[in-house]
Amino acid sequence: MSNTPMAANPLTRAVLEIDEYASGLGWDQPARLFALVDTARLRAEEPALAAQLGLEDEQETSGLTPVEQDEVPADRPLDDFLATIAWPAAVAGCALTVERLMLPPSAESQVPQGLDGAKLAKWVAGHPERQEVRMTVAVLRDGARESALRLREKDSATEVLTGADLVPGLAEALAATFED
Repeated sequence: MSNTPMAANPLTRAVLEIDEYASGLGWDQPARLFALVDTARLRAEEPALAAQLGLEDEQETSGLTPVEQDEVPADRPLDDFLATIAWPAAVAGCALTVERLMLPPSAESQVPQGLDGAKLAKWVAGHPERQEVRMTVAVLRDGARESALRLREKDSATEVLTGADLVPGLAEALAATFED
């Protein structure tokens, strides 16, 4: 897990590991989707893949390993794409990292009425208080959730916010990928 700080639970560690990975790629990146697999199970059932991922010598007996999936299509709305995903039983959870523009709560009253998605996005992009943020959201089959938020203007591992309910809509969309 290189420089990822130790966290209280495996899901938080996985989210921070993905955040660190995305940070290393820089900003202005496409969305990235990850399967989360039980590390011990991966080592036992897929030793060649575990070796390829550098997991064969890890001492940790519990944990989650993020495995990046194929590219998320940029020409399709994210919620439409997520609605097409179904995970095999070996996948314990999933995570997504995506960059967005956000406004502080104080800007809510300034939003013009009646803007559609494209016009609203353009308005937000031109707002002087906008913030670029990278969100990493993960969910497990059992319903556990975790998120990490990194602001572009405070692009440091020590400034990453974590919490289960930071991006509830995205967490719901990811959780739906495990529904039958």
